Amino acid sequence: MLIMEEIREKYLKNIKKIVVKIGSSSLTSPLGGLDMDNLQKFTSEISNIWDSGLKTIIVSSGAIAAGLKYLGLEEKPKKYSMLQAIAAVGQHDLMRVYSSFFYKSGKKVGQILLTREDTTKREQYLNIKNTILTLLELNVIPIINENDSVALDEIKFGDNDTLAALVAGLTESDLLIILSDIEGLYDKDPKTNTDAKLIPVVTEINEEIEKIAGGIGSDYGSGGMVTKIKSAKICSFSGIPMVIASSREKDVIKRILNGEDVGTFFVPEESKKIASLKRWIAFGMITKGTIKIDKGAEEAIAKKGKSLLPVGITEVIGNFTKGDNVLILSSDEKVIGQGLSNFTSDEILKIMGKREEIILKEFGSSLCYEVVHRNNMVIF
Repeated sequence: MLIMEEIREKYLKNIKKIVVKIGSSSLTSPLGGLDMDNLQKFTSEISNIWDSGLKTIIVSSGAIAAGLKYLGLEEKPKKYSMLQAIAAVGQHDLMRVYSSFFYKSGKKVGQILLTREDTTKREQYLNIKNTILTLLELNVIPIINENDSVALDEIKFGDNDTLAALVAGLTESDLLIILSDIEGLYDKDPKTNTDAKLIPVVTEINEEIEKIAGGIGSDYGSGGMVTKIKSAKICSFSGIPMVIASSREKDVIKRILNGEDVGTFFVPEESKKIASLKRWIAFGMITKGTIKIDKGAEEAIAKKGKSLLPVGITEVIGNFTKGDNVLILSSDEKVIGQGLSNFTSDEILKIMGKREEIILKEFGSSLCYEVVHRNNMVIF
């Protein structure tokens, strides 16, 4: 069995491309606006590892905080349109600061602003990937943020932890580092428990880990650890290790890359690493509906690698069209997976629970095939 140091060493060998996410709490000053000292420290660290030959993609928060300071506002407004306007102003100021700091070390930066809808179409999804990789080839540091000035609230990524994990998977990076105002994942909330202990390595994201991070019965969700565990699950599914660490630690990125016992290291599930198409289905697309199945269908798709057939479907929830991404739920309402539907929701209602010979007799061959084909399905 590998000890903790060996685990880090195993996954940190031959690292060539990483994603580093830095949150708003690490970029903003207690007095308001951007924390210039920490930003300078952060850009200096990135510049140093870039010089060592390690390609680095930055996912950065901080636009709204920068906008508030720039506009002389003391309180964050509640009106959504006002927040979007502040983000538009703040994003410009945030990039100005990044450009200024990186320019001093001879580095060029490129800005990419994304919304959740940008990833839902396969062509756009691949175009985002190509743009990021081309910037790296041009020796330009990509700086990515959610486009808060135009994103609708109901279809936002919601947090840059999730965005960073999606970018790591999209670009097939070797590591995601999430820098925060906390040292990593603790066994209990360190804000209210003085005896809380840092968990140095997480080998599996199970119910216990999710509960610690802010699940049912836990108060440890206020610091954003829930979204970080979600990001770790995305990375694990994509075969990418992830680290949560404090942005205030000296040389934190360099120390992580050197395999030091810094923060919490999340080991990826190597046996479940999936192809680019299925990562897009799993994380790039927005689900438009839900299909519930019986135990026979659950066993067929989860254990035998089969497609989803009409006969195993018991319920259809929501309205969706052919090609939309749908969740697949078991009879006890656990998420088994998701995939691209070959039918509209109305068509599935006509054929669900019916065998092939009945469907042929009633509707002909046009509705007699897999509802979700195995090649377009992801099993969790």
